[in-house]
Amino acid sequence: MINRITKTLSISLLLQLLVTLSVIAGPERQVELDGQSNFRDVGGYQTSDGRRVKWGEVYRSGELHKLSDADVEKLDAMGIKAVANFLTEREIESRGHDRLPDGTREIPLPMETGNLGEMAGVIQEARGTGDFSKVPVELNPEIHRVLINEGREYYATLLREIGDPSNRPMVYHCSHGVHRTGTATAILLSALGVPWETVREDYLLSNKYRANEVNRRTSELRLLAADTLLVEPAQVDMTNINAFYILQPEYIDASLDEAVKQYGSMENYIREGLGISDKELASLREQLLVPEK
Repeated sequence: MINRITKTLSISLLLQLLVTLSVIAGPERQVELDGQSNFRDVGGYQTSDGRRVKWGEVYRSGELHKLSDADVEKLDAMGIKAVANFLTEREIESRGHDRLPDGTREIPLPMETGNLGEMAGVIQEARGTGDFSKVPVELNPEIHRVLINEGREYYATLLREIGDPSNRPMVYHCSHGVHRTGTATAILLSALGVPWETVREDYLLSNKYRANEVNRRTSELRLLAADTLLVEPAQVDMTNINAFYILQPEYIDASLDEAVKQYGSMENYIREGLGISDKELASLREQLLVPEK
């Protein structure tokens, strides 16, 4: 009898523990799709003032042109209303248009002005040839610094589109969901009051979710580079390729450093650099944050 009671209590306690852990963990961050591994929810993060970003409102992603029919149905079931796309016209022509549920609002934000367009062109050429000699290691943090300066118009528009409840649930993306999208997420989470340490952790999650894709892609680029450079695959220097595809903390930290250098803080950058008013910020936080339970 005592053993049965003890066993029953143990099972009961285990179930309670599982429920508690489920509540703490919240929904799954990654949305599993056949055609995009880096599609994920930006919700659930705690802010410095003790609130938490709502789940199911805003998502970050890589390119969406490879989505399967089942993926499109999943986005439809999620109620996705709008998708903001940072890809340039050249990239879209080369890679393909987004596959989205009927009626989804598309918000084009092509980052192709100034150095952004030049960088995008250089990177696209490297992807096509495997020759990453013009994409050195130091270019990766530099990309984020340039995005902070030259992407202001696009990021200001993104924050305002996110702040329009008729657009949510909403997705924004670039090619891999890393550089342009990574900087966008850093700005959004900072605007909501999420600490930078958390912003950095979110950025580095791309390494986790894209691991299989990165392994496959870097292997393909090794063979491609060997053909382009007329060398054996084992002779290809993978330093620049690996640096581009495997993210480091200092990459995203460069965006914060540049915002501080130019405006004194990320908060000032959002207000002065992007022109987001206190009223707009307050509205964004009211809509996307909930008190911590």
